[in-house]
Amino acid sequence: MSSCALVGSVDFNAGHFLAQSFDSVVAADAGYERLREVGAVCDRVVGDFDSLGFVPDHPAIERHPVRKDESDIELALRWAAAEGFDTLVVYGCLAGRLDFTYAVLQLLAQYAQAGFQVFGIGTDCAVAALCGGRRDSLSFSGRACGTASVFAASGKARGVCEEGLLYPLADATLADTEPLGVSNEFTGRPARISVGEGILLVFFPLDAWDAMLP
Repeated sequence: MSSCALVGSVDFNAGHFLAQSFDSVVAADAGYERLREVGAVCDRVVGDFDSLGFVPDHPAIERHPVRKDESDIELALRWAAAEGFDTLVVYGCLAGRLDFTYAVLQLLAQYAQAGFQVFGIGTDCAVAALCGGRRDSLSFSGRACGTASVFAASGKARGVCEEGLLYPLADATLADTEPLGVSNEFTGRPARISVGEGILLVFFPLDAWDAMLP
């Protein structure tokens, strides 16, 4: 699989980002400056550059008008998908404005539905979007610890299972208007979260990232 990191303008866990290996890194607008601050470089810069305040001196610039329907991170995701990357990891988009964070979660759901493996990375947590019949499960070794929460992202998520967690769930149906899946716990045993139909957002501690199984 090929992976692409998309970096937005708000705080993100630089240590986690720098410890990963991506096939490509794309900055969305002021994400360019965020990367410079941590000594990282990107392969492409996408945006209208209203947040950054200038057009960077970079060999691969994709400039868009300020008046547009898509956010800069959405345009960056579109580029990465068109280039054929199948794992998309979004940084710098899960802090700051709540409405923008919600929009990014919608984008994760959209790309999961389209068959991509997608993650959002915050300062201390991560979120994965699963889609029934496609990339429909997430597994962890017994090293994972902390709290995990799951939520339906579009209508109803059916056939939701949580195995190896403190509160097991088997073939459940979750609606996007109910918080039944909030605050489960890893137990030191291997764990697996899956969905049979629909889209499921899985939130877990960033410390559990390295405990994810292929």
